[in-house]
Amino acid sequence: MAGLTQKIAVLGSTGSIGRQTLDIARTFPDRLHIIGLAAGHNLKLLCEQIKEFKPRFVFCQGGPAQLPPGEYEFMGIEEMAAHCDVDTVVAASSGSSGLMPLLSAIKAGKKVALANKEALVTAGEMVMTLARKHHAQIRPVDSEHSAIWQCTLGEKSAPSRIILTASGGPFRGYSRAELAGVTAEQALRHPSWKMGEKVTIDSATLMNKGLEVIEAHWLFEMAFENIEVLVHPQSVIHSMVEFADGAFKAQLGVPDMRIPIQYALSHPERWGNDTLPKLDFTKISRFDFEQPDYSKFPCLRLAIEAGRKGGTYPVVLCAADEVAVDMLLAGQIKFTDIPLLIDDVLVRHSSASHPNIEDIIQADTWAREAVKEAVKQERLHC
Repeated sequence: MAGLTQKIAVLGSTGSIGRQTLDIARTFPDRLHIIGLAAGHNLKLLCEQIKEFKPRFVFCQGGPAQLPPGEYEFMGIEEMAAHCDVDTVVAASSGSSGLMPLLSAIKAGKKVALANKEALVTAGEMVMTLARKHHAQIRPVDSEHSAIWQCTLGEKSAPSRIILTASGGPFRGYSRAELAGVTAEQALRHPSWKMGEKVTIDSATLMNKGLEVIEAHWLFEMAFENIEVLVHPQSVIHSMVEFADGAFKAQLGVPDMRIPIQYALSHPERWGNDTLPKLDFTKISRFDFEQPDYSKFPCLRLAIEAGRKGGTYPVVLCAADEVAVDMLLAGQIKFTDIPLLIDDVLVRHSSASHPNIEDIIQADTWAREAVKEAVKQERLHC
C-alpha cells in the first residue's frame, strides 16, 4: 500500500500491543489512519484514545452507554473487523475472546497484524484454512514469528528447521525451591520485554514460548519435531531459521515490540523511525544460548505436547492457563501451581479431533470450570 493511507482497526487498543500500535500511528499520521478502536473495560484510556484519534468505529465491553457521546459509531467488534472500510486489522486483544473477531477479519479478506496467540493456538487449522480460502494476509506481530517471517521472505525454499529464542524469563537459573517461593509481583518483572500482565506471567512460566511453538507450526507449516526452543538471555536474536544447505538466517534487534508491530504495518516497505531504539553492537559482548529446563518449567513441555496431540488439547491448555494466571494474580494460587493445574485438566480432557467452533467453545468452557473445581477440591495438594 505504498503511497496510500492504511485504515486501521485496533482490536485491544488499551492493551500493551494496542497502545504500542497507536505509538506507531502517531509517528506516521500520513500513512496510518486509525478508523476503529475496540477495547475491554479500560474506559478511561479508551476515551482518551477516542479523543486523540477520532475513529469512526468504537467498541467496548460495557456497551455504548459506558462511553460519552461523540462523532463515532458504536459497532460490534466482529463487524468492525470485517468492515469494508477497514484495510488492516491489528488483532491485539488477549485470550480466547480474540478468536471470533479474527475469523471475521479473515473471512473479509483483510490484512491481519496478528498478536493474539490464543486464537491461532486454539484454532490454527481453521484459521489458516480460512486465510488461504479468503486470501487474507496474516502478518505476525510476535517478535519471534516476525523474525521467522522476515528470514523466509525472498527464499524459494522453505526452511528445514525453526529455532525460537527465549529470554528465559526472570527466573532463569532458579532452583525448584526458589521457584516455589516466587510471587506474582516477581513474575511480572520481565528482564527484557515490556508486555501486558498475562503474557508477562506466561513468559515467566515459559508457557508463552510453548504457545509460540504451536503458532510457528501453523504459520509456517513446520512439523513440531523441526521447531526448537533455545534460551538466549540477551534477547537480541529474535529467532532463526536453518535451510537444507546448513545456512542459517537470523533477525536481530533491540527488544522493543514497536519494531515488529511497525513492520507488520509497513511490509513490504521499511519505514525510518527515529523514535525506535537502534542496536549498538559495541555494547554486546556475547551471545549465549542454552537448552530450556523442561523439568523446572513444565508449562513449555505441556504446551508442546498439547500442540502435538492437536484437537481440542490446545484449547484446554489456553483456557486452563488463562484461569490459572488470573488466580495467581488474585493471590489464590502459587506460581508453581500453574503447571499442576494445567496438567490436571489436560489429563482429564477428552479431545475432539478437527474441532469446529462449537467444539472449541465447549472445550474452553469445560476447561475453565475444571480448573476452578480443581482448586476448590484442593486437587493440587498445595
